[in-house]
Amino acid sequence: MEITPSKTTSSSSIEGIKHFLETNHIHFPRLSHEGHAPVNVNEVADSQLTLGARIADKVAAGVGSWPFIIIQSIILAAWITLNCIGWIAHWDSYPFILLNLALSFQAAYSAPFVMMSQNRQAAKDRITAENDYKTDVKGEQELCHVLEHLDHQDELTLQIVQRLELQGQRIDQQEQLILALVQKIDSQQQAMKQQHLEILGKFSASQQNS
Repeated sequence: MEITPSKTTSSSSIEGIKHFLETNHIHFPRLSHEGHAPVNVNEVADSQLTLGARIADKVAAGVGSWPFIIIQSIILAAWITLNCIGWIAHWDSYPFILLNLALSFQAAYSAPFVMMSQNRQAAKDRITAENDYKTDVKGEQELCHVLEHLDHQDELTLQIVQRLELQGQRIDQQEQLILALVQKIDSQQQAMKQQHLEILGKFSASQQNS
């Protein structure tokens, strides 16, 4: 008599694992997500701009550009050349005091505009650094939650494996008991066959004697 494996073993193992999880109240921890909405630094900085800050940015952008340098160089060259050759009149003779005065006025007014623009850029950099810090903190917290979840998952997997090993040992013991019962039943059947043959032999011998 042979024993064929059935699907009830796997189903019973699954049911045993479910029962084990329910009875021990094992569940995975929920990942808590911190509420940190993405921040567009450019939009935040633009929303805080005043009229003076916009003017300062435009003046600083104009002063710190190649077109401004080229145009100013052409004007200075034409100013000096016309005053040297006296084509129209010597309105600013050497050493070009009026030109120096104009350049001094330009430097005196352009420097504050550039400084205001740099201060606004520094404030924008502070907003960027604060946003980066919040993003880094959020990433670190999310990473800690994921590692905690993985550690709990490893622990739960280990418990399930131990549970399966125990169930496998019990199944092996049950199979050994079943095999022993089957062998006992086979031996009993063989003994019954021998008794049946002996009874038939005695019965046939009694009929022949009679």
